[in-house]
Amino acid sequence: MIAKNNDNPTTTASEIAGMLLEIGAVKIKIDTPYQWASGWLSPIYCDNRLSLSYPEVRSYIKHAFVKFIQQYYPDVQAIAGVATAGIPQAALIADALSLPMLYVRAKPKGHGTQSQIEGQVAKGASVLLIEDLVSTGMSSLKAVEVLRKEGIKVSGLAAIFSYGFDLASANFEQAQVPFHTLCDYDTMINKAISQGKIQAEALELLQNWRKAPAAWKPKA
Repeated sequence: MIAKNNDNPTTTASEIAGMLLEIGAVKIKIDTPYQWASGWLSPIYCDNRLSLSYPEVRSYIKHAFVKFIQQYYPDVQAIAGVATAGIPQAALIADALSLPMLYVRAKPKGHGTQSQIEGQVAKGASVLLIEDLVSTGMSSLKAVEVLRKEGIKVSGLAAIFSYGFDLASANFEQAQVPFHTLCDYDTMINKAISQGKIQAEALELLQNWRKAPAAWKPKA
């Protein structure tokens, strides 16, 4: 697996899609779909946490984030990760940029300081939130709300991958949080077809799922 970092977002998205498919981080099951915690059935599952076990993939993603931040968020003062999958990505990025790092728990811990935010930045500091994946965006936006309550400015959110749901776009827009991803659903599906991971005739099914995931069910 050899990949070169590239300033072209389209090339970067394609490279990441190819790498995630190659390491088995993306799994596609048309006939026996996965069930998410939300109850939604999905013919595709993306586990970006696997990238951490592959140094070349991990490094490529890190450098792609760093280039993105340097271009679009050059004045950001800290990097925050959404627990749990966003934590290692945020740590890698913060280290590369020599910036403070913190993370946000889904719930306050039940002992000690009962903190929900681990790490420290000054009130009013500009923070970029990092996720590994965006589906509906609700877990990410809960982290945004926690940071804002502590007087921390969330400049935006960046993730490795997004399913591209209209619901997610609407949720981020309503919360006034710009969000960006290094790779997207269409790129991933097209790469999977080109690699023979799925057949072209399955494309319509996968597109229909993405348009209405809550109502989607596999064909009997």
